[in-house]
Amino acid sequence: MKQFLLFAFIMISLTSGAQVYKLAEPLAHTYSIVARDSVTGEIGVAVQSHWFSVGSLAIYAHAGVGAVATQSFVNPSYGPNGLELMKQGMSAQNALDKLIAEDTGAPYRQVAFLDNTGGTAAYTGSLCIAEAGHITGKNFSVQANMMLKNTVWQAMAQAFKNTTGSLSKRMLAAMKAAEAEKGDIRGKQSAAILIVKSEATGNIWDDTLMDLRIEDHPNPIQELERLMDIHKAYEFMNKGDLATETGNTMAAETYYLKAQALYPDNLEMQFWYAINLLNNKNFEKATPILKRIYTANSNWKVLTKRLVASQLLKISESKLQTILSL
Repeated sequence: MKQFLLFAFIMISLTSGAQVYKLAEPLAHTYSIVARDSVTGEIGVAVQSHWFSVGSLAIYAHAGVGAVATQSFVNPSYGPNGLELMKQGMSAQNALDKLIAEDTGAPYRQVAFLDNTGGTAAYTGSLCIAEAGHITGKNFSVQANMMLKNTVWQAMAQAFKNTTGSLSKRMLAAMKAAEAEKGDIRGKQSAAILIVKSEATGNIWDDTLMDLRIEDHPNPIQELERLMDIHKAYEFMNKGDLATETGNTMAAETYYLKAQALYPDNLEMQFWYAINLLNNKNFEKATPILKRIYTANSNWKVLTKRLVASQLLKISESKLQTILSL
């Protein structure tokens, strides 16, 4: 019933343009960050809450447009409506002002907008549960409500500004800083991060750089960090696969090794690295790796044989039989 009421509320909001406070709205009290990388132009939003699957409710982003975090008594329509207004050319501030003015439940909202120029705007309603507040700056906004302490958003801002590296790394630093300040007064449950490109490619599947969710976990930020490392490892795997497709097996080997450094216990990464070694005629190095993999799971041996027909493994029949006898 609750999901039906929420769906009905969203549909009314999207079709009428008005935003009306409903008791059925989920209590996504939380902390979040919207941010932009000033060098690459990448746009991101991340969130953590003591609420199941907060990422499905609270964070939105479109390549070349901006990002939205909507929380407290969360009104999900701020996401698509805010992005549409910014896509039409409104600044983050003007878009947020418009939607707040139309929302009879505004005192219960906490919302942050970021546009593709790095402009930010945030709003913390007067009826948000303490401790609640936000800090905005060029290329970022941090916001939190129902925190144990009123130091959370300040710690997040400092962590983001003082951390170097990729946008995802800086955003994670802000989230970890919030937890270091004890975060949500109720504890922790779910987290999510979404990062998109600086410009839309016209292909939606190419526009998202990272989209990770921890739906229910005792340590969601810690688990999010683990998945972010795995995500990076698979980015190297993808680059290795592309290098293999073009016949650049030496480049593929470099990428596969970088992937394994981030995710050393993953058998599949080890397998494709070993296959690439075979394609590079480095049988001595590949043999012990494949033997270890085959011992752990004999299905990899079956797959090795199938790769020949797909021309992903170029090896003589005698060498193949030697490998399959391991």
